[in-house]
Amino acid sequence: MSRDRSERFKIKEVRAREILDCRGEPTVEVDVLTLGGFLGRASVPSGRSTGKHEALELRDGERRYLGRGVLKAIRNVNEIVAPALKGRDVRNQREIDELLIELDGTENKSKLGANAIVGVSLAVAKAAAEALGIPLYRYIGGPNARILPIPFMNLINGGKLAATELDFQEHMVVPVGAKSFSDAIRMGTEVYYELGKVLAEKWGRHSLNVADEGGYTPPGMKDPREALEVELKVIEELGYGSKFVLGLDIAASHLYNEKTKKYTLMGKEVSREALMDFYEELVSAYPLKSIEDPLEQEDFEGFAELTRTLGIQIIGDDLFVTNVKRLEKGIMMKAANALLLKVNQVGTLSEALDTAQLSFRNNYAVQVSERSGQTEDTWLADIAVGLNAGQIKTGAPCRSERTAQYNQLLRIEEELGRAAKYAGIQVLKGHAM
Repeated sequence: MSRDRSERFKIKEVRAREILDCRGEPTVEVDVLTLGGFLGRASVPSGRSTGKHEALELRDGERRYLGRGVLKAIRNVNEIVAPALKGRDVRNQREIDELLIELDGTENKSKLGANAIVGVSLAVAKAAAEALGIPLYRYIGGPNARILPIPFMNLINGGKLAATELDFQEHMVVPVGAKSFSDAIRMGTEVYYELGKVLAEKWGRHSLNVADEGGYTPPGMKDPREALEVELKVIEELGYGSKFVLGLDIAASHLYNEKTKKYTLMGKEVSREALMDFYEELVSAYPLKSIEDPLEQEDFEGFAELTRTLGIQIIGDDLFVTNVKRLEKGIMMKAANALLLKVNQVGTLSEALDTAQLSFRNNYAVQVSERSGQTEDTWLADIAVGLNAGQIKTGAPCRSERTAQYNQLLRIEEELGRAAKYAGIQVLKGHAM
């Protein structure tokens, strides 16, 4: 390639700004512009339900935006990162990501801020894809990127993401029996419509208020079995019985009392063993095929026991925080059998992809996930297809930051045409057990 042609891939400018996420909170957006005029723009989501081992999201802590501003992270991009990246080739993703890690110099990205770093890292990848004239999923996954993921659709919310009395954070319907991704979205959306009617009739019209990720918030519903029952009832009434399974995100670290070593469940403190027995009851009674973070984030042994005894997909989110070292520990202990992949938990695209590949090599599933404070940026959908992950969790089909991901996947499915393959139940760990 001639020098003139290679110049177009070199970074001319890196610029960050403060924008708003779906909760109206400030977040970071980064532009990477090449000498060839190609622009990569990425915005950074933010989690409310976070693990203590996640990379640090840098906030200003000042009066504006009640301390939630991100001007420090913006300055770090514009004043520290931008000069260091000028002239770098956007195709050298790992080299650039390693430089970002070096510039920060901390274990948890606390100097520059994970929100600053992940914004730059993703914007670089998007700029490279633009300059090469290929979609982001193809840039990440190459010519074999073609699997459309099963959507884990969170239709009833609880925990830290909703003003309800439900302890568990997400009660999901999963259209594993769909023929295509577009078919899955249609079926899941129909369930969402009908579920709203049923909830409003039994739990009142305030059930139709939605939580951070778009799930309904039925007042007075305390028992997770009620949520599973009503979801299953609607699925069966629509004639989709065998085409759906159910999933839960417990986010158990937020239910755990470190002093008493017990969990809160339906207004009572229960032991670890009692909670595990409750999960066994749920799995026996319902087509529940996936549970995320069933125990607190340090209980590798408990995760291993549940993985062994329940025979379903057990996902580590706060347990692994998309971190290679923590995943290696989980693999060694046979704790969980699936990884929840969140790029901003670790800080760079390269690190997230490394964690995903470690999962695949050790027969762990990968579920690509949004954050509760999502943006309209659609890189999440592209990563799911680029990895051929086969699973995505990005909320209910009712809020624009959620539907943005689903709509991008619909576009990718159309673009792939006959090459597109819908993942199906075989991607869920434990489905054949």
